[in-house]
Amino acid sequence: MVLGALGGMGAATVCHPLDVVRVQMQIDGGGGTAKAYKNPLDATIQIVKRKGFFKGLYTGIDAAYLRQWTYGSCRVGIYAWLLNKFSKKDEKVSFEKKLVMGSVAGAIGSMAGLPSEVSLVRMSADSKLAPELQRNYKSCLDCIVRIAKEEGPLKLWSGGTPTVIRATLLSASVLGCYSESKEQLHKKFPQIFPDKDGIPLMFTGTMFASFVANLVSNPFDVVKSRVQNMPKPLPGQEAMYKSMTDCFVKTVKSEGFPALYKGFTPAFLKLAPYTTISLILTDKLSKALLGQSAL
Repeated sequence: MVLGALGGMGAATVCHPLDVVRVQMQIDGGGGTAKAYKNPLDATIQIVKRKGFFKGLYTGIDAAYLRQWTYGSCRVGIYAWLLNKFSKKDEKVSFEKKLVMGSVAGAIGSMAGLPSEVSLVRMSADSKLAPELQRNYKSCLDCIVRIAKEEGPLKLWSGGTPTVIRATLLSASVLGCYSESKEQLHKKFPQIFPDKDGIPLMFTGTMFASFVANLVSNPFDVVKSRVQNMPKPLPGQEAMYKSMTDCFVKTVKSEGFPALYKGFTPAFLKLAPYTTISLILTDKLSKALLGQSAL
């Protein structure tokens, strides 16, 4: 779990700007936001113009680190433990079982990491909101404390359903596909991938796993971002979204089905290097310190 968290922190340091762009594109049309972005490049330029490079693109980085010590550590640690526990010397763990293991690890990790996830989304999206709606959180801890005080502790678990569903699908796809693709690529293309712990094999496996995971999880990611970022309703007003289903229906009705894939490009551009860096770091650290591959 510690190695998984360290690997995730390394990846977050490199990929966090893409996460900020992803979140801000996903809340486009969600209410109370500034002018819509044309594309990821336009979003990046506008964010930097409004807040500067570090304040704009690295806002919420502390929440991203905290997320790695909750969600990231549980996801990788539990999956690695399950994979090791159910592996047999004379029998390989089936792909279906790996998907189930990834699902379990992702679901548990997402529940543990929800407060940091809410903090990450809020802080990443803040500069996109209209000035009167901006919350101006000082840090992830300030964000978490203020949400608990101003909106109630349960608000830290807002968007729980889409978050758990997304994490379950994402972890099953990333971890299961990564483990399986490493085995299959090494088995079927030994001339190209002679080393089962080599960087080329790991890189190819993470690219494939990242694309599948992003394709499956992006609609739930859009819903999750919008539910977690919606402003607190004024007295007498109804909440912008009553539930995950309500957000899903309203988004499709007002913006069309393609809206569920808003932010797909920055999400993939973030997920691919994030997955590559985090899993390779975790695997290499595990090999060096524990004498075996974690995944």
